[in-house]
Amino acid sequence: MENTPIESLIQFLSRLPGLGPRSAARMVLFLLNKKQSHLEPLLDLMRQVDEQVVPCPICGNLDTQSPCHLCRDERRQKNIVCVVPQVADIWALERTRIYKGQYFVLGGLLSALDGIGPEDLKINSLVEKINKGGIEEVILALPLTVDGQTTLHYLAEILKQTPAKLSTLAHGVPVGGELDYLDEGTIQTAFKARRQI
Repeated sequence: MENTPIESLIQFLSRLPGLGPRSAARMVLFLLNKKQSHLEPLLDLMRQVDEQVVPCPICGNLDTQSPCHLCRDERRQKNIVCVVPQVADIWALERTRIYKGQYFVLGGLLSALDGIGPEDLKINSLVEKINKGGIEEVILALPLTVDGQTTLHYLAEILKQTPAKLSTLAHGVPVGGELDYLDEGTIQTAFKARRQI
């Protein structure tokens, strides 16, 4: 098949998480058949997201306001911070409505295979945030994958030098599980049963 704009779009969409070539092709066909009701509004929304969404300078969340709505919420606890690899993990935790503290997005996990070292993550910013004072507990909400546990142990060593108590989520999160793919009940159980490191 020649590389038409349709084929290019299918190839591009098939690289997105959860989509393969067949799903991407179905999506493209659906959008092309529903230009006015679906394709044009989608294009407008994508343009708005591109122009308006910014990373929060405090926690790393994505929002149309800076700081984000979570950091501006005066009802949230300021003395506890939950460290997560990605923004998707914030959204997963927020769906449970169990956590009412601050967040900090690391920007990934340590990974020797992918060439991601400590300098590629926001570890120094995290240490600075904790050392400014006021943070009593740091929850390391990292996945039970090899990279997640490597990152957890690395952070635990560094953060032992800070005054904050360190904890991690309980093992209600399955080995190999990532927060964004878990149901709310599993996340709630793991959060309630977190333990000190």
